[in-house]
Amino acid sequence: MRINPNIFKAYDIRGIYGIDMDEDAFYKIGRAIALYTKTKKIAVGRDMRESSLQLEAALIKGLTDQGASVVEIGLSSTPLIYFASWKTDVDAAVIITASHNPSEYNGLKLCLKNAVPVGEGSGMEEIKELALKGEFPDIFEKGKTEKNDTIKNQYIEYVAGFYKKGPPKKIVIDFANSMGIIDKEVYKKLSDGIKAIYMFDALDGSFPNHEANPLKTETLTALREKVVREKADLGIAYDGDADRIGFVSEDGEIIPMDYMIALLSEEILKKHPGGLILMDLRSSNSVKEAIEEAGGIVKPCRVGHSLIKKQMAEQGAIFAGELSGHYFFEENSKAEMATLAAVMIINLMNETGEKMSGLVKNLKRYYHSGEINSDVEDKKEVMKQLKETYKEGKLDELDGIRIDYPEWWFNVRPSNTEPKLRLNLEAKTKELMEEKRNEILKLIRKS
Repeated sequence: MRINPNIFKAYDIRGIYGIDMDEDAFYKIGRAIALYTKTKKIAVGRDMRESSLQLEAALIKGLTDQGASVVEIGLSSTPLIYFASWKTDVDAAVIITASHNPSEYNGLKLCLKNAVPVGEGSGMEEIKELALKGEFPDIFEKGKTEKNDTIKNQYIEYVAGFYKKGPPKKIVIDFANSMGIIDKEVYKKLSDGIKAIYMFDALDGSFPNHEANPLKTETLTALREKVVREKADLGIAYDGDADRIGFVSEDGEIIPMDYMIALLSEEILKKHPGGLILMDLRSSNSVKEAIEEAGGIVKPCRVGHSLIKKQMAEQGAIFAGELSGHYFFEENSKAEMATLAAVMIINLMNETGEKMSGLVKNLKRYYHSGEINSDVEDKKEVMKQLKETYKEGKLDELDGIRIDYPEWWFNVRPSNTEPKLRLNLEAKTKELMEEKRNEILKLIRKS
């Protein structure tokens, strides 16, 4: 099968199994990874999708045929693979996963030693070119394979070690039949302080209950109902490869994911006073204000995990958060660790004595539109029009355009892969937010 070149994304490789790529494609991608990265030893894991086992075997054969030795981790979450990249003797790590995408998709995420991401501008283009060309030099000494049966237990012990015991908490956890299930063992270790109620906790790559994407609020319906019915203190939802996490308060309210950046920063700044926090530039102004009130320094960051990790490393940030529920910890070599986010939020509730609804009350200072997508063919022209129309505001072009006024702001970003523009807007009143949202959407969509 010919590899569809569009599977090579800005941050990972992803497409429909059997249509966009197959085992032969993953064999070539394995050889391309080994050739480009010159890795001598690489950790390899996989998610629970029906195609993951055979794609993993093909990838491993490609890696070893190109001379790289492989450490097989087996069923893994993405945070576990990042953990393995800095806790084991490897030069790189990869996980076979399509994250939250539907069951027919698959793909992979790749990082170098210490969870340094490989993406657009950091190796993805070169790996794509090598894989599509499919011509590789002969290697006379193939790589070997070995299994690592201890790294999962190390990971579980490590994450559980951050828990600070407090009054007993009842927590409902929706695993969405996905790889967060590995982290059940963390919650079991904390059972003297946390009573965990699990939902959809059998691995099933067909996603029989709902899409594994907490960013889509409709996927949280069952969790919200369960939290209220159980009179629980908190609800937690994982995405497909467990590198993103969403939260629901004790009254069933969905907590905006940027609010969690502020709450996690409050907890982290206790350990790192005055530290630098990176905040997704689409986040509410209340997040920036709350972090500064907690003694932190805040800088905006672009959207995309590889870009955020790079900026963290360059600027020495101790934590970063993204509007989609990615939270990046110094404690995992600047990579995501969703269950650490959950543990830290529980710690914050224990230390303050506040319910989740109380913790977020102080952050409800403005009115946010949420992200709104529009189909646009000539994205550059529309962006140009927006800059001209709102030229009196303060312009920032870190990622798309963000224009600030005293009472409101908006950000418009072009999609990397689709003919779409993405709008986020916030204002001091609901009326102003709705007025400006409609005004800008009219301009965007008239094209």
